[in-house]
Amino acid sequence: MRKIFIPLLLCLAICLQAQVKSGGYPITPVPFTAVKVNDAFWGQRLKASREVTIPLAFSKCEETGRYTNFIKAAHPSDTIKVGGFSFDDTDVYKTIEGASYSMQTFPYKKLDRYIDSVLLIVAAAQEPDGYLYTARTMNPAHPHEWSGTKRWEKEEDLSHELYDLGHMIEGAIAHYQATGKLTFLNIAKRYADCAVREIGDKPGQITVVPGHQIAEMALSKLYVITGEKKYLDLAKFLLDKRGYTEHRDEYSQSHKPVLQQDEAVGHAVRAAYMYSGMADVAALTGDKGYIDAIDRIWSNIVNKKLYITGGIGATNNGEAFGKDYELPNMSAYCETCAAIGNVYLNYRLFLLHGDAKYYDVLERTLYNGLISGVSLDGGGFFYPNPLESIGQHQRQPWFGCACCPSNICRFIPSVPGYIYAVHDKDVYVNLFMSNHSNLTVNNKAVVLDQSTNYPWSGNVSLTVTPKSKQNFTLKIRIPGWVKGDVVPGNLYAYADKKSLDYTVKVNGQTVESALEKGYFSINRDWKKGDKVEIHFDMEPRTVKAHPLVEADKGKVAVECGPLVYCAEWPDNDFSVLSVIMNRKPAFSVEYKPDLLYGINQIKTDAQILSYDLQGKIVAKDVKLTMIPYYAWAHRGSGEMAVWLPNELSSTRLVMPPTLASESKINASHMATSIKAICDGLLPKDENDRSIPYYHWWPKEGTTEWISYTFAGEKTISRSTVYWFDDAPWGGCRVPKSWKIYYQDKNGAWIAVENQKPYGVEKGIGNEVVFKPVVTKALKLEVQLPEKNAAGIYEWEVE
Repeated sequence: MRKIFIPLLLCLAICLQAQVKSGGYPITPVPFTAVKVNDAFWGQRLKASREVTIPLAFSKCEETGRYTNFIKAAHPSDTIKVGGFSFDDTDVYKTIEGASYSMQTFPYKKLDRYIDSVLLIVAAAQEPDGYLYTARTMNPAHPHEWSGTKRWEKEEDLSHELYDLGHMIEGAIAHYQATGKLTFLNIAKRYADCAVREIGDKPGQITVVPGHQIAEMALSKLYVITGEKKYLDLAKFLLDKRGYTEHRDEYSQSHKPVLQQDEAVGHAVRAAYMYSGMADVAALTGDKGYIDAIDRIWSNIVNKKLYITGGIGATNNGEAFGKDYELPNMSAYCETCAAIGNVYLNYRLFLLHGDAKYYDVLERTLYNGLISGVSLDGGGFFYPNPLESIGQHQRQPWFGCACCPSNICRFIPSVPGYIYAVHDKDVYVNLFMSNHSNLTVNNKAVVLDQSTNYPWSGNVSLTVTPKSKQNFTLKIRIPGWVKGDVVPGNLYAYADKKSLDYTVKVNGQTVESALEKGYFSINRDWKKGDKVEIHFDMEPRTVKAHPLVEADKGKVAVECGPLVYCAEWPDNDFSVLSVIMNRKPAFSVEYKPDLLYGINQIKTDAQILSYDLQGKIVAKDVKLTMIPYYAWAHRGSGEMAVWLPNELSSTRLVMPPTLASESKINASHMATSIKAICDGLLPKDENDRSIPYYHWWPKEGTTEWISYTFAGEKTISRSTVYWFDDAPWGGCRVPKSWKIYYQDKNGAWIAVENQKPYGVEKGIGNEVVFKPVVTKALKLEVQLPEKNAAGIYEWEVE
């Protein structure tokens, strides 16, 4: 009996579920191992993850020395130089987790053997008492600079010891479920036991809380699997002590005790993981105080801090949530890991409350701000996911800080587990994708076959096949976008005043039901072959943001079904950043099977406003083409925008050519964003992040330069620079000093004879007037501050 019971708990735990009788979530997900996705949209994503992302992640672990760290830790030496990040071990754990998920649906013996070989290396690095943290163990005398001189000393700062433990547990559970092998689970349990012994408020223990949360979720899951309450006790301890230790700041959500928190603040990934951990502990302990706290925080997010793409984290300053309604577009951070955390949180809140509004947020995040983080072929990644670009953003094959690629690696294979859920006689249909699934409803087997072309079409078909005639309630989520709700709350609203509808039929007959918590319920005695047909009206809609969202004033976004759309340069032969939408746009939708793995493309009439050479405003009619946001940046670098002006006050007119804009730009540090310095866009003030800028970060204290080379000789007598400075949290400050040089006929650079000093004020134009020079080139030389970089919004010359 025990051999049957343990795998069942493991299966449930993969999606973090626990039965009511064990004090866990009242709603039980259907594990992804019971769901076989045969969907065109998600099938392609799962295939790319299996064939490209996971192998790539393993190869990068080899190439970047992640495995070597474990080998060094097995043979420590005081001569080893510890480099990289203190959390590099987690990339190995997360990749094993993703591979394990994949193997459960697509068994692969070669991959299984490869993971076994990796785990031999990992196990050899574990210290006798279970501690496993290579950043210290490989050279205990001179550990990683973030690690501190002894265990847990810098845990609340940057050591990430408990973060490593959390991802180890998550990976170990997945591996055990996939293979039945105890190898990794035993390693994780030994490290968890070490933490249980050494962390606490008893004599001889140290009282710390994680600097980067995830251990709370993982330890809760380990308790569900093993039944050993010490793991749950430690998870709760780590939450209860937050806000009471010496280290207190918003960045790590330690500014106040968790039960007193009511606003999403600080590092967005840490926050989402902590809120998810609070939900897990609340479900397992029945602590209503935790539930009340995360309900308050969730309300703050969806009403004031959520991007239309489902992304969270407004600023790169601490990869953090911004202030209420602070949602800039070009500088939006929206880390891929944070989007995954947002899915985790909303998933858990659904399991607690059974309300479809949480899945409305989850679906929006999943289809937009999350999958935008990985390329369609599975081999390129975004760290931030901005909502506007001038071409400075491109997906990368990997990152030194590789948390996002390895997180995508473990998340995508688990997507099928989010489709269905069960509670007693209720079967929840939460996501719409073609699949064949085996459910257990009231201890009886039920097969569901779903067929759909979602998200391109709103038609969904469900065939119900119980083992024998059976009574249960099918609860179908009616998405918020169908009911006229962009997201729960008032942060966004549809601007077009349209009303969409839906219909549900059973065996060809229309059925009616009052919605309860967003679900359409069908209670009947189901028999083999019963067919449910669902139709959601699906057409392009325009969305406006709350008036307090400064970045989106006078603008609209376009979405269709669950997908947010954007305008991107390859589809438009004009600047998409200078377009103005019609106030009452008419849209056409065309399916493009050969474009970006198959998409619905949206087109509408619009205008471009520009200045002519005399400074007169000229309007030009254009056809604006849009693609799903997740699919941008696959065809090279260039402009992209989600929010598009429909009011003159928010329009960026195409500027007439200037001496600067028609020159050739060169620099000591070339970047795509360098064209921002002559785009004619000036900052409103020193804190303006709505326009492009160029910077020299991460360089510090060096002498840098930019030059304009003109088509022919020009007479120049003045220059104006608008400095970019993102103090106090960012890495750019106004320069220590700067100079202007001109190139003489011999090619030598000569300093101009300026009549005014070189200014370094923020938020205004720093003009320098000098004796006129005749030249073919001008150079701006900048001395960076000793411990900072510098940046430029605009460099004008006359």
